[in-house]
Amino acid sequence: MAHEVETMAYAGELPWHGLGTEVSNELTPIQMMQKAGVDWEVEQQKIVTETGIEINDKVALVRTSDNTLLDVTGKDWKPVQNEEAFTFFSEFVAAGDMEMHTAGSLREGRNVWALAKVKESFDVFGEDRVDSYLLFSNPHQYGKAVDVRFTPIRVVCHNTLTFSLEAASKNYVKVGHRTAFDADTVKETLGLASEKFAKYKEMAQFLGSRKVTAESLIQYYNDVFPTTSRKEEKTPVVVYDDMSKAAKMCYDALEVQPGAEFAAGTWWQAFNSVTYYTDHLQGRNSENRLHNQWFGYNQAKKVTAAEKAVAYATAA
Repeated sequence: MAHEVETMAYAGELPWHGLGTEVSNELTPIQMMQKAGVDWEVEQQKIVTETGIEINDKVALVRTSDNTLLDVTGKDWKPVQNEEAFTFFSEFVAAGDMEMHTAGSLREGRNVWALAKVKESFDVFGEDRVDSYLLFSNPHQYGKAVDVRFTPIRVVCHNTLTFSLEAASKNYVKVGHRTAFDADTVKETLGLASEKFAKYKEMAQFLGSRKVTAESLIQYYNDVFPTTSRKEEKTPVVVYDDMSKAAKMCYDALEVQPGAEFAAGTWWQAFNSVTYYTDHLQGRNSENRLHNQWFGYNQAKKVTAAEKAVAYATAA
């Protein structure tokens, strides 16, 4: 497979994945778009066979800068241009509520994203700081919707966290490409960052107030990363040797992960061992992990991990 990251720019400190070109942290959203190399448009073009026959119900999505074919879609597919995606942040940046953080394209331009740091953060359990971000994913690919979401990131380990399943439904907006993108409607639906992250802080403090047991910890990891042979079994896994490889790696990371000293022995520590594994240990390389933590399998996996942690903590 080609490299996941095609182009990328970042402001401030080098991100955990070590990718991208450093730029000023005072850029406007449009300037960040230009520095990130995504200041191109998507055009819908006719598809004509070698014999000259036009395919009436399909169009090609083509990047105008170099005529790269991104995908084939139906004629009712409405592309959201990259400039629209970056302009979405302009009001927030101008008001001083956010600053551009990273931006770029993945998978040969099929997924363009921009990440802005919200001027809010909170501490839990002493100096365990969680920063707030707003992520805009603009896919130029059939079957993928525009995705705008609030994303918490734990500073001590750079883990991209997530909301529990109940809260997750309220921290993002998805817009399909058969509907016109309306920035004002999306902003209204998203609501205030302060309200979203206040809820997340409540969840973090709750998880940090409930102690794990050796048996519940093993069951938790197995729930998140079940072994293939035991998916249909009703008998819970209660010994380390019966756990899947991924579950074992989470268990082994519990007390050695960055920030393990915060709320040690609690469900906050257990949940973060999962996010540490998905963001820093799983995957072929940094590019692969970057894609999966925001847009791929691991983004959904962390929602499951948060939901299960809350359930186990409630029962503790």
